[in-house]
Amino acid sequence: MKKTAAIICPGRGTYNKDELGYLRRHHADKSAFIQTLDDFRKKNSQPLISILDAAETFSPQDHLRGDNASPLIYACAYADFLSIDQSKIDIVAVTGNSMGWYIALACAGALSPEGGMEVVNTMGTLMQERQTGGQVLYSFIDDNWREIPGKRQELLYLTNEIPDLYISIELGGMIVFAGTDEALKTLLTKLEPQGRFPLRLPGHGAYHTPIMEPIAAKGRALLSPDLFSAPAIPLIDGRGKIWSKYATDPAEIYAYTLDHQVTKTYDFTRAVQVTLKEFAPEILIIPGPGNTLGGAVAQSALFIDWHGIQAKEAFTTRQEKNPFLLSMGLEEQRRTVTI
Repeated sequence: MKKTAAIICPGRGTYNKDELGYLRRHHADKSAFIQTLDDFRKKNSQPLISILDAAETFSPQDHLRGDNASPLIYACAYADFLSIDQSKIDIVAVTGNSMGWYIALACAGALSPEGGMEVVNTMGTLMQERQTGGQVLYSFIDDNWREIPGKRQELLYLTNEIPDLYISIELGGMIVFAGTDEALKTLLTKLEPQGRFPLRLPGHGAYHTPIMEPIAAKGRALLSPDLFSAPAIPLIDGRGKIWSKYATDPAEIYAYTLDHQVTKTYDFTRAVQVTLKEFAPEILIIPGPGNTLGGAVAQSALFIDWHGIQAKEAFTTRQEKNPFLLSMGLEEQRRTVTI
């Protein structure tokens, strides 16, 4: 019997040094797909995806810039999606984190594979060319993933106190702040050091804030509504809204993708929770590259006591006995879901 699964697509920051060569290692059988992406990049006089992935060494100035990182991540994640063994896995829903929304659109069929590349490449290039401000990551949970009383509200209040500071992403037990450089400079003076936090995310602009309105407008000018269609698989966006096959106006999903999704908070936590509550998948699959999204997904699930899991220790025990969260960036877990 097939297992039901929801796909959770990764966002920026997931193709790093350890992921170099991901396409070459895992997707030598998808040369036609990769060639399509390379042809698009060549037409736009940009470095080819296959060449970036095949580089001898990882170069932050090449691999982490938005116009390269975004299509690299798209290539890896969509190729992973194609590798899922659908003879034993029934995909019931798709969502994603931040840029992962664009990947989710392609996986769900609301964009063609080529259309997904056009959207990802266009928006990644605009972000690189017009990058403004940045993002800072901070946690409001303890080591066992339990919320520290009052901490989240304390962090949210900072957006009222500091001009041009916004909540960019609700990310499980973490908040991603975004704002102008001046706003982030002030923020860093107010956040107490806590392990690796606060963490300024390299190469990231003020995503999901009103600061991005000019980029959203330019994206609408460059990308045609004709690229979009109703999804074949239900989609859950960064508000928790479900887009289904027979109840989606392509014009509306286009408008969301190139307006609200760019300029307002992306509530990834809610997207995961709605996916779990409404579709009750037996497993969650996170395509690669990387495996950094697992913690945020698990935290989002335990906040609603999914399977009675209320803390990190219980999640770890469940994963060891009968894993429900599978990251394709981890070889052992990848083997359980691929053809």
